[in-house]
Amino acid sequence: MNAPTTSDRLCRETIPGVPSACHPARRRVLWIAAIIALFSGACQRLHRVDTTPLDRAGMSYSAVQDLKQLSVTDAEVLSVANAKQDGISDATCVELVRIAHSHQQPYNSTEKVAGLEQVGMSEPSILELARLNQLGVGAGELQAIRLLGLPDETVVEIAKAHAAGKPVLSGVSIANIMNTGLRRETLLELIRRQAPDTSAATIIAMKRQHKTDAEVLRHCLTRPTAP
Repeated sequence: MNAPTTSDRLCRETIPGVPSACHPARRRVLWIAAIIALFSGACQRLHRVDTTPLDRAGMSYSAVQDLKQLSVTDAEVLSVANAKQDGISDATCVELVRIAHSHQQPYNSTEKVAGLEQVGMSEPSILELARLNQLGVGAGELQAIRLLGLPDETVVEIAKAHAAGKPVLSGVSIANIMNTGLRRETLLELIRRQAPDTSAATIIAMKRQHKTDAEVLRHCLTRPTAP
């Protein structure tokens, strides 16, 4: 005696109020559900992301293939194409997508990247900010700090503090401190030593009293550099 098939077992399931049998209406529903599932899966497999915007932006074939390997979405393709048109290199575009995906996020930071590049940040420094996951809402402040004429190194140090949740001087405080004549090297050391934003008033007051940078450091830095 042959074992019952899957369809036999499904047919034996009862519909409320209907005798246990292979009811025609139930069979029809099962067939329709199977066809819908089949076409849905086929459509998903057949969908291909349109990379034409990347070609139009002048991206190389190898970079486009790298992005395909990263399973970019249609929205990400447009973001990358815009980044390429803004002058970002192919390698950096690919790496920005790779980093975003490593953070379980879609790549959508082209506007922030373009803004940082416009104020003079190098692509390696921008990638470092991306690795620190600092191309979000705080990128505007980092852009403003770079616009003050501070080097990339200082901006990255501030981003590291933000990423780690550690104390750091705000952009407004940095601008006010720079107006006192404090050297950039001293400012960078204050940031590395996690001088809190609350120390800004003291630093400004000391410089107005003609205290040296060394005196400011001795007064403000009462703890060793964090590991």
